[in-house]
Amino acid sequence: MARANRLFELIGILRVRKTPATALDLAEAVGISQRSIYRDIETLRGLGAPIVGEAGVGYCLNKGFFLPEFAFSLDELDALALGLGWVQQRADPALAQSSESALAKILAARSGGSATNDGPPVLASAASLSERMDPPEAALMRDAIRRQRKARIHYADARGAVSERIIWPIAIVYFDDVRVLAAWCEQRSAFRHFRIDRVHDATMLDDRYPGRRQAMLIRWRQQDRDWRSLLTVSDNPLG
Repeated sequence: MARANRLFELIGILRVRKTPATALDLAEAVGISQRSIYRDIETLRGLGAPIVGEAGVGYCLNKGFFLPEFAFSLDELDALALGLGWVQQRADPALAQSSESALAKILAARSGGSATNDGPPVLASAASLSERMDPPEAALMRDAIRRQRKARIHYADARGAVSERIIWPIAIVYFDDVRVLAAWCEQRSAFRHFRIDRVHDATMLDDRYPGRRQAMLIRWRQQDRDWRSLLTVSDNPLG
């Protein structure tokens, strides 16, 4: 996560906390060290964020601190609402809740100078009955990707045969009715693709995989230039 994005994430965490957040709480939430949290807190204070507290006690964000207004056009706002609505209805519960809170923040912070901008967006997303909400494994894999951690999974192929794998998750691709995890598979010594609805008993391991995720993404895209044709919603076995 880029540092600028991390600073916004810390502000968001402190904004919704009802009790002081320790450096350890914040470090675990954004996946960095406590020492980096101390530096980030001082940076935010230097930028004017009213953060109170200290190491060993915890940190709070005083009320009344708001991000600058977003100057979204009506079409931009409708596009954001449509995309976030899609996530709310199809993603795993954690991501769905985050999309709902993100939309609430956008609506609260948008410029209200125009009377036509006061109501809710005019577009809405609706999931068909065939489109299922993501299984809980999706949230765990997303966390493993952010932390660059290995994971142990049990994977069922299209025939129902189950295998145990140690993988290095690098990306989740969202199709209309299936989510596919791209990962390096230690068993195959190659990049493989796993339908998340066929992943069971997933566990994030303590081991970080070597190298940087960005470099692995480049290797994956170079090796599987036709990956979009491989990641289908059919019952052809993946992985």
